Amino acid sequence: MSVTFVNVGLQSHTSRLMSAICDGAVYDGLPPGPPLGALTHTARWMARPISLMERAHRRYGDVFTVRLLGAGDVVFVADPGLVKQVLTESARLMHAGEGNEILLPLVGARSLLLLDEDEHLRERRLLPSFHGERIRAYESVMAAAADRAVERWPLERPFALQPEMARLTLEVIVRAVFGIREGDAREEVTEAVRALLEPSMSALAFFPALRRDLGPRSPWGRFVSDRARVDRLLYAEIARRRAGDLAGREDVLSLLLSARREDGEGLSDRELRDELMTLLVAGHETTATALAWTFELLFRHPAALAPLRQRSPRATTPTQTPSCVRRFGCARCCRSSRASSPRR
Repeated sequence: MSVTFVNVGLQSHTSRLMSAICDGAVYDGLPPGPPLGALTHTARWMARPISLMERAHRRYGDVFTVRLLGAGDVVFVADPGLVKQVLTESARLMHAGEGNEILLPLVGARSLLLLDEDEHLRERRLLPSFHGERIRAYESVMAAAADRAVERWPLERPFALQPEMARLTLEVIVRAVFGIREGDAREEVTEAVRALLEPSMSALAFFPALRRDLGPRSPWGRFVSDRARVDRLLYAEIARRRAGDLAGREDVLSLLLSARREDGEGLSDRELRDELMTLLVAGHETTATALAWTFELLFRHPAALAPLRQRSPRATTPTQTPSCVRRFGCARCCRSSRASSPRR
């Protein structure tokens, strides 16, 4: 089942939205969906999201509505053709920023994810493009991080892949996006970000009903404290970078510091912080999960896996089996539950 979902925050947009994704058919209100309340839906979404979507899809078809705490009425679109139509529809009709408002506590009000229409386009132009020469500039950073990750993998015993992939992608982001390469500062930022994005903590940001600061040991209190720690470290790095020489630097923070709007104005510290958090949230867990699933699929398709076992830049003779290849094979029985068996 291919699924995307759209937060329908304003009833006035509903008819236009449904007309856009349903081949001109205008709905009187929202599409049908499970009759349970938002609290029950939210609990089921947090516990078994795949099961919730599959059951609703079987019962209500390719377009259905689920009401979630903090997100409101969420319209799910399960037909690939309709999904493509939603994703390519006019930005003036589909307000992704409005739908992403639940990310506000994490990414900040100036995040590109929360902006729509002309404002989104203006700010998007300030970000570097991530293709071609720009990606090649980060190849050495990614390759070195991958080598270090592989060397950490154990031999001859299973281990969980998804956490390892999350560790790898976070290292790449800290080095290539934040531009913090070595030393205590990198370790401190990495640890702070890891604590903030710990799944049971970051999930709190998505549900306003759970945003209750009952002290430093309460879940929301801990989230706020972890976020403040990350902010402190990012603002300190921004200040150091502003005071230094940006010439020759290729990391995203340095490029953002050099970016200028049409009026010559640069990004404020707050805007820089929010865009760094946006790139972190958009690229960390998503990439780690995709990498873990890549292993899952390779192990299920031996014909695709075989060429990877047979070649490696570390092998100097045909008979050598580099440690990276042996560790790759050892990962077969070690996929974490998040990577190999989504909660159903």
